[in-house]
Amino acid sequence: MKPAPFSYVVARSADDVVAALADGRTDVLAGGQSLVLEMNYRARRPARLVDINRVPGFDRLEPDGDVLRVGPLVRHRAFEGDTVPGPLGTLLRRVVHHIAHPPIRARGTLLGSLAYAHPAAEWPAVVTALGADLELTGRDGHRTVSAADFFRGPFDTARRAGELLTELRVPLLPPGTRVGFAEHRRTHASFAQLAVIAAVTLTQGRVSAARIGLVNAADRPVRAHGAEAALLNRPLDDPAITEAGRVAAEQDADPRPQPHADLGYQRHAVAVLTRRALAQARDQG
Repeated sequence: MKPAPFSYVVARSADDVVAALADGRTDVLAGGQSLVLEMNYRARRPARLVDINRVPGFDRLEPDGDVLRVGPLVRHRAFEGDTVPGPLGTLLRRVVHHIAHPPIRARGTLLGSLAYAHPAAEWPAVVTALGADLELTGRDGHRTVSAADFFRGPFDTARRAGELLTELRVPLLPPGTRVGFAEHRRTHASFAQLAVIAAVTLTQGRVSAARIGLVNAADRPVRAHGAEAALLNRPLDDPAITEAGRVAAEQDADPRPQPHADLGYQRHAVAVLTRRALAQARDQG
């Protein structure tokens, strides 16, 4: 199929985008990797597209103080190299290679993934686990929403009609933080069936801080607070890692039925992937 008829406008500033979105019938075109597919199937029928690819400054990607600032035109592939320093850069590099395929990473955007809020997408769980903030811009100005409050369910976010997601601010991880990522998918081309992100800081050989995120383990990204608490003040050894995996599966995960995985299997997989991500973080040092 092909898209239903629509009009097209090129924005030259953030104000142009906000003005275009005010009619409530306009969608934003950045990478278009999800939007255009849905339009081709006529699952989405916007009256107009506003193309933001020529807005100056929307490709911003740089550390600023204690956060990494990411603009709406930063492509997935920007995280494949050494653009982002320190442990955060290491984590983003590990995650990005699991996102789709090179042609999609070359065009798709991180903020576009957040706005789409696919339950099997990796980036929403990353920003939730790391305690990131998202800036939204509309006719009433700017507002900031925490990642924990932004995702409300599958394809459902706190973004209001007429708002544009204009910036992501991710806290930089402390020096010496160890990171890990583990993912399970049915085939190489499939979405993640489940995945786990881990960032662990050790002080004098014991866990002083931990951030664990679960992908596709509930109807929205999950920060595994229970598993994090199970690690605190303990060495990052096999007993602690095993306990964290058990807690993540039994307390933090809230899996939903999937065609190829019953709930018991999903909880088992959460435990296994949590152990793998944490072991990877441990062995990094």
